Amino acid sequence: MERILIMNGPNLNLLGKRETEIYGVHNFKDYLEQLRERYPKVRIDYFQSNMEGALIDKLHEAGFGKCDGIILNAGAYTHTSIAIHDAIKAINAPVVEVHISNVFNREEYRHKSMISAACKGIVTGFGLDSYRVALEGLLG
Repeated sequence: MERILIMNGPNLNLLGKRETEIYGVHNFKDYLEQLRERYPKVRIDYFQSNMEGALIDKLHEAGFGKCDGIILNAGAYTHTSIAIHDAIKAINAPVVEVHISNVFNREEYRHKSMISAACKGIVTGFGLDSYRVALEGLLG
């Protein structure tokens, strides 16, 4: 059984409540259950934190043999965190960067990712389904 870790960063615990015109009306817990039902042969673990250091600690913990791949929506840290970039480069597990919205259709500051260069790939703009596309990419 392959093990995939989905990690969400700041404010993504508010999915379904926050800026629903951008992020939709569905919460992540319900979507995660749908993913697990669709991929019963994949163990999908989940972690969310609003704190940069907790995200880095989880990357370190999971990135050395505890999972086969990581799907990371770093939220606003995508655009600011060299530390998360360095953590991704330091681990063995491949990481796919995910965004629910198309960041290139939004504010200029969202067009630059500090973590993309360290990731295996990027999925952006497909709503919550971005996570499924990333999962498919990791499963190959």
